[in-house]
Amino acid sequence: MRTIVAFILSLNFLILNSCTDDDKPMQQPFVIGFTNSSISYSEIPDQRVVNLEFSKAAEYDGSLILEVKNTEATYNVDYKTNPEVQNETITLPFKKGDTSLTFDFINLIYPFDNSDKAIEFTVKELQYEGYNAIQGNKSLVISFNISIGATMAPEIGGPNQPYQVYIDLSTEKFNRVKRDTWDFGFYSGDDFRVALNGSIYMAAKKLNVYDIDAVTESQVSPFYDQVAIGTFTTDNEEYIDDPTGDITKTAIAEIQEDDAQNSVYLINLGYEPGTITPAVGSVAVSGNHRGWAKIRVLKRENDYLLQYAKIGESTHKEVTISKDNLYNFKFFSTLSNQEVQVEPAKAMWDLSFTVFTNVIAGSGSYGYSDFVVNNLKAGVKAYSIMTTNSNEYANFTLSMVDETKFMDDQRVIGSAWRDVFSGTAYGDRFYVLKDIDGNYYKIKMLGFLSTSGERGYPRFEYKLIQ
Repeated sequence: MRTIVAFILSLNFLILNSCTDDDKPMQQPFVIGFTNSSISYSEIPDQRVVNLEFSKAAEYDGSLILEVKNTEATYNVDYKTNPEVQNETITLPFKKGDTSLTFDFINLIYPFDNSDKAIEFTVKELQYEGYNAIQGNKSLVISFNISIGATMAPEIGGPNQPYQVYIDLSTEKFNRVKRDTWDFGFYSGDDFRVALNGSIYMAAKKLNVYDIDAVTESQVSPFYDQVAIGTFTTDNEEYIDDPTGDITKTAIAEIQEDDAQNSVYLINLGYEPGTITPAVGSVAVSGNHRGWAKIRVLKRENDYLLQYAKIGESTHKEVTISKDNLYNFKFFSTLSNQEVQVEPAKAMWDLSFTVFTNVIAGSGSYGYSDFVVNNLKAGVKAYSIMTTNSNEYANFTLSMVDETKFMDDQRVIGSAWRDVFSGTAYGDRFYVLKDIDGNYYKIKMLGFLSTSGERGYPRFEYKLIQ
């Protein structure tokens, strides 16, 4: 995924259709860091702009000094920069009001003659009034290795959070999709399961009916108040998919070979993303209700047959949906009547930032904004580490990874990384993630506010554990 730098991250708890987090954001420190921790030579056939981002606009003039170290590389032979390297340093001045810095890296050796070449740029000194410590993502390595880490800001769209963002840590690539473009995910694994779009608060109720055209609105409208998110009752948990990500616990039962065992379901189609502008520090993720539908899903050899209609219609549409084992799901929209691309291939993402339907013990299902899930269905697992040692994250190495702690739950990061009352990310925890290729990463959440205090601008950093 293309990284977008970030320094302050925070996610926000949302009860459906509310915008209650009006807490004023805390004062942000001034931090400068590289957008990327690593860039591959193969991505720079000629030249590339290297970015450093500020956590907030500079309040004074200043300058940043970078130290440059070469491994099997020679300046003005293999590469050069603008501004130029002098005495193994680059000086980058900035003015009051600036929010970023850049310099040009120019590759002089393409195609490459030595895969051992590497250049490391490290923040050596920040000359800035009242500043006394180096913080942030302070180094960048240009080499042939996989990503050793980056600081990222998934573009979920601000306080309305209209987008889901899927992130692949090893390649620093991301995929963004509007979260109301799909309704159902048809599982491509061994089981025949259908997932709901929890990012728009969909819900499903099984009906004791097997003819979809026989279902009328007058029959099912008494259930409308029950089949919903945020009803303050544990009963509504049966209408949502298990939030841990266990594919065997979907609201829609496993699709059977015998058609007579596959019921019609009443579907709450959830909500469009919000469009109003909430108070600074709040969110407005839910807009207009998308209505009600009815569906029945049948099995046809190794395919799904979806029957669907709006709740007031007396005839239904049908579509056949085939599995694709390169993906977790095939996705379909009943509103646009077509398959849609949502998730990348299952081997190509590790984390997703999304609005999410979760459960609060004793209170049933609720909606959360700025939620983070790991790609559990593809085998990506994680665990959290609580710490009082501010250096533990930086000093955490491969020998410290505990395989027994990886969890069969996609919500390890979830919403537990942020404090919605203070408007900050917790500093007493970080996360360890293992991807499907066996790479281990440590992840630290940084914040969720823009420089002006708006919600919906999550930021995190991660590093390859070596």
